[in-house]
Amino acid sequence: MGTTYKRVLLKLSGEALMGDLPYGIDPAIVDYIADEVADIVRMGVQTAIVVGGGNIFRGIKGAAAGMDRATADYIGMIATVMNAMTLQDALERKGIQTRVQTAIEMQEVAEPYIRRRAIRHLEKGRVVIFGAGSGNPFFTTDTTAALRAAEINAEVVFKATKVDGIYDSDPKKNPQAKRYQTLTYGHVLEKDLRVMDGTAIALCKDNNIPIMVFDLSVQGNIRRALMGEPIGTIVGGSCEIS
Repeated sequence: MGTTYKRVLLKLSGEALMGDLPYGIDPAIVDYIADEVADIVRMGVQTAIVVGGGNIFRGIKGAAAGMDRATADYIGMIATVMNAMTLQDALERKGIQTRVQTAIEMQEVAEPYIRRRAIRHLEKGRVVIFGAGSGNPFFTTDTTAALRAAEINAEVVFKATKVDGIYDSDPKKNPQAKRYQTLTYGHVLEKDLRVMDGTAIALCKDNNIPIMVFDLSVQGNIRRALMGEPIGTIVGGSCEIS
């Protein structure tokens, strides 16, 4: 069975791991995500993951509460490593070889991020989970996803969210909100549609990496995205606005 993409980067928010909990990690949700990822790995798709940390600690909220912003961001990066290790454990219990690489060295629990080593892992069929963001404060894990996707030559960024695409207004507040099927990078930036931060969108634009936004909670959606089915919204340089 052929797929549209052979090497992908999956961006997961920290919030995706907490399910309906107010904070933390829901083991059932992690197990579900691991099943979805294992499915595409068994199809032969080289899979990298960037995971956020907002279910444990969000740097910008810490800064708003009076913390030094850089310090708060570093704490958020460490939270992403906790999520990465949790996801690694869930995948390996399903027989999927996985490596966690971190931008902040903590060699007792994870490999340091080395681009060539990450690519080699992917070529060997291992899932690579990138933790600790980019290792720099003031940058989001969305920007990390775009950066790592460019570094490992990923063909697409899958932005798995709680909504089924990008809308022209908030669908929770506006029942008439229109969901886009395709968008240009420029339109996303110009209209500030906030699917990813501006730096992430600009990085994908500069490196011509399409972004596919879809609902993670629908079982089989990652596989459908790989097969090129019209789920969610695709942002790309050759896309029309539709």
